[in-house]
Amino acid sequence: MESLQNDEQLKYGVISPEELQIKQETFSKLLKMLDLSVLETLDKENASEQITEICQQLLNEVPRPLNLVSRQNIIKLIIDEILGLGPLEILLADATISDILVNRFDSVYVERFGKLEKVPVTFYDNRHLLTIIDRIVSRVGRRIDESSPMVDARLQDGSRINAIIPPLALDGPCLSIRRFAVEKLTPQQLIDYGTMSPEIGEFINAIVLGKLNILISGGTGSGKTTLLNILSSYIPENERIITIEDSAELQLQQPHTVRLETRIANIEGKGEVLQRDLVKNCLRMRPDRIIIGEVRGAEAIDMLAAMNTGHEGSLTTIHANTARDALGRMENMVCMAGFDMPMHNIRTQIASAIDVVIQLQRQEDGCRRITSVQEVNGMEGDIITMSEIFKFTRTGKDADGNIQGGYAATGIIPNFNQQLKLKGIHLSNEIYGVDFNIAKF
Repeated sequence: MESLQNDEQLKYGVISPEELQIKQETFSKLLKMLDLSVLETLDKENASEQITEICQQLLNEVPRPLNLVSRQNIIKLIIDEILGLGPLEILLADATISDILVNRFDSVYVERFGKLEKVPVTFYDNRHLLTIIDRIVSRVGRRIDESSPMVDARLQDGSRINAIIPPLALDGPCLSIRRFAVEKLTPQQLIDYGTMSPEIGEFINAIVLGKLNILISGGTGSGKTTLLNILSSYIPENERIITIEDSAELQLQQPHTVRLETRIANIEGKGEVLQRDLVKNCLRMRPDRIIIGEVRGAEAIDMLAAMNTGHEGSLTTIHANTARDALGRMENMVCMAGFDMPMHNIRTQIASAIDVVIQLQRQEDGCRRITSVQEVNGMEGDIITMSEIFKFTRTGKDADGNIQGGYAATGIIPNFNQQLKLKGIHLSNEIYGVDFNIAKF
């Protein structure tokens, strides 16, 4: 057990209190010797070499001899402190980590394979953590202080960060990093991971090619953006795509893609550009497809208007626990936009605009699954009617805590199936009626 703990500490660059003191003394001497303005003009590799050379000289003067591993750890921590993001660098280098959650300077958790775990990475104190947060946000032209204690930003690799500091955070600065996946997942990988069945994969390919309007619904971290990337990969390369996002995460491979991103207000409170502004503008840019990273406000009414006026094949995501709740949230967003419309008219707009709702869920075994695929049929009185086409049914858990269950078609053939056939997209009726079980994902 002790050996395992030592391995963990070595992996995350954890050093002893005595080595920490040596590191801090060396770091202080180094700052006096280095010309940081010159260092900024060098590339990272050359800067690292210079820092390493000076650190080796300073460590040779330490009274207590250090072994090679201790020297390497101390030098790496110093390089990360000057050129990178301090203790976060080790976590950012680990490709298996999807989320980094810093609750306070001495409490750091990560999400790996859908499950949270604490790691032995710490900052020296709250001031050290605040310095790293300030370094992150300043690189993207943002600021964080008592007058503006919350910030959303994006790292150079595309990872999303959210920081909140005192007085809003009572126990010290908090930092959340949602990692940007460098490797783009394929539909087959989602099938292998148990996120969807082969039949659902074939179905969503068909509805994207058939230019149906699709709403992806799910909770935080359920894989909505990942699935949106998968859906977008089915769009033909000869179509013009315009993406609209609060924070750019989509990884589209098509050559004819225009990417738009919102902008927050400056220090004077001016210059803010909302998603709604971008949706209105993109309609003048001759799009074949409009992809909105997430609909969360007044842009919902403009998105519905676009879907109802010839912009077929639009894709977007929304936070909701069920497919029915997703449509309810859409109603609320239209109402929040300030339009004095009868609820029946709003629901009619939604029912005619959205064709399919795909519901995702991150379940307790860490796996993200499509739990329901539903067609939006239309209106019956004042109610939007929906038909479930595919569903995931849980049957229990195995000894390892993995959820048991299977995907099944409900036997309902969607109304748009004939529309797909007219476009030359043929789905076998067996897809809508074959049941099968998956023992373990």
